[in-house]
Amino acid sequence: MIHPTAIIDPSARLAEGVSVGAYSVIGPAVEIGTGTRISHHVCINGPARIGRDNRIFQFASIGEEPQDLSFKGEPTRLEIGDRNTIREFVTLSRGTPKGGGLTRIGDDNMLMAYVHIGHDCLVGNKNVFANSASLAGHVELGDQCILGGFSLVHQFSRVGSHAFTSMAAAINRDVPPFVIVSGNYARSFGINKVGLKRKGFSPELIDAIGKTYKLLVRNRVGRAEALEQLAPLAEAYPEVAMFVDFVTGSKRGIVK
Repeated sequence: MIHPTAIIDPSARLAEGVSVGAYSVIGPAVEIGTGTRISHHVCINGPARIGRDNRIFQFASIGEEPQDLSFKGEPTRLEIGDRNTIREFVTLSRGTPKGGGLTRIGDDNMLMAYVHIGHDCLVGNKNVFANSASLAGHVELGDQCILGGFSLVHQFSRVGSHAFTSMAAAINRDVPPFVIVSGNYARSFGINKVGLKRKGFSPELIDAIGKTYKLLVRNRVGRAEALEQLAPLAEAYPEVAMFVDFVTGSKRGIVK
């Protein structure tokens, strides 16, 4: 299951059932979980930990040094969860000391060709990155988001769970959960009703999220009045409470 032309550092730890294709290079301090399949011509550098049952396609660069001028070779790391699909020419950087030293990617994510995830990013679960979507350093991404092709997220921005970004969206502020954004620079265009229906959200919950969007993002009333009106909904629906917490906790401001 290890091709004879693959180069694997003696300190790398590969579990049983890992396969490595021709001419792939796995460096020191790399740990790879069982069932993960690495195609040919893949480069993985450590410190990095990759979980179970991932699939990494040819020409991906995993765990390389961060693209940060302040980086001086410190032993920062990359962590990847389970069952992720990492397609051709994807680049995933390790963290930096000033950013906490960790880039983390969760479980069940789809990273299409040419996706870039920069240093110190924290990515959740079940997200879809279309071709060439990119996260700059220190970005936080929730769960079950869809990033359209060539979407760009500015450093230190956050994207909430279930958000949707259209093709080539340029995002320089925080995107609240459940919201659709588009354009350069990105603007919000309502909540992702179709996506939420497909995920099994009830009509009542979708209506509650829609009201939250109108009050907090469209600013139909002042912030204090909006929070007062939303208090009963936040108590009834954890998703509304998450939306409220995201917006009130934003440091960069939100996409409107």
